[in-house]
Amino acid sequence: MSFTELHRALGVAPGPLTDELLNDAVNAGALETDGLDWKAELPPAKDLRQTDFPKDVAAMANSGGGLIVYGVHEHQKAAIERIDVGELEEGHERSLRSAAITAITPPVFGLNVHRVGPEGRRAVIIEVPASVDGPHLIFRNDYFAAPVRNDADTVWMKERQIETMYRARFEERRHATEVLNTMFSEAAAGRNTDTRSWLIAVAHPRIPRFRERLTRDAARKVLSKAEELALVYAGRGGIHPLGSVDRLNPRPGLRRWVAPNTATSESAMWKEAWASLHDDGSVTLAAAVGAHRQQEGYFEGWQVESSAIECAIADFMALLRTAADTTGNDEYDVRVGIVWTGGNPLTILTRDNHGFTYDGVSTPLHHYTPIEMAVIANEPGLDYFWHVRDLAQDCVNQGGISNVLMICPPDRDDDQE
Repeated sequence: MSFTELHRALGVAPGPLTDELLNDAVNAGALETDGLDWKAELPPAKDLRQTDFPKDVAAMANSGGGLIVYGVHEHQKAAIERIDVGELEEGHERSLRSAAITAITPPVFGLNVHRVGPEGRRAVIIEVPASVDGPHLIFRNDYFAAPVRNDADTVWMKERQIETMYRARFEERRHATEVLNTMFSEAAAGRNTDTRSWLIAVAHPRIPRFRERLTRDAARKVLSKAEELALVYAGRGGIHPLGSVDRLNPRPGLRRWVAPNTATSESAMWKEAWASLHDDGSVTLAAAVGAHRQQEGYFEGWQVESSAIECAIADFMALLRTAADTTGNDEYDVRVGIVWTGGNPLTILTRDNHGFTYDGVSTPLHHYTPIEMAVIANEPGLDYFWHVRDLAQDCVNQGGISNVLMICPPDRDDDQE
């Protein structure tokens, strides 16, 4: 569900971008705005970088996002009729997405491409997300410029406008860091980090899109779906934190739902975990990863199996993806760290060729540096999987471990979920 310039033009509630919605907008003579641009023909796939497409996308991103609609004739800024743009082939769509990344600096990620209408009035709607990375620049030969929408026109920013946008970008990054700091501190608060190591993972959408409160039923669905998706990423052979939280009965919190720990018995407390899903699409996961049970007894609090880290990362990234799908968010800021305040240095353990726990290549850590990255949550399933794997590898590499053990390429694309 989304609220776009087409919905705004017609004064209707948020919903999908459909052929009927576009038809109503054209019949109503909807006017072009900062966030709506009518185009008659699709740009050609060949030499796309040399067309106006990068400029149009950059201008829309610099103006807060919006829609570029191909397949509509306009007169004096008003839509007057639908025309057929033909079939948008998969290769052509890839070229459009690629141009938004390679022909614009910083790149514009997360384009949504919608095909609407039957043969005879086929249209393509490019949904350009709002961006906090402006100004987005395009380069022509040795020159660069920053386009921006001015009502129905695309114009070039003046120096003062560019300066203001850079200042806004730096301020936004400072704010994003503060948000992650707060979320990380809240997720880590109250954990017994002097007796066992805890993995703390938090994610916040760069531009939150969801403006309503999540229902308990929606939170249940996100948590249950995330548990299933995590098994696609890391399989069933390890300890998954989402298996230790109450997914079916989350509790209300401050603009969030909290899935409390269910591993409360004395024999199960070693796999304690907590998760939360915020109304704006943010997610957190806190999982005990030290002092796990082994064949005889328990590891020490500073000893962390790499498989425990991998399963926690798989669960966290699955939770992020399903939350993003529910709340309509795309790009997230992510921070993952391991918190240990005991006396011994943190040690990440792996397994040898015979499957036995091994610390011969481990690097003792007196401080674990939190890992930060940006994630596009609505990427194709396989592309997103590699983000999951890369994040897990960064987490174990810091402790001297070269390879991940649990996270293997899935047999299917999770987009069919």
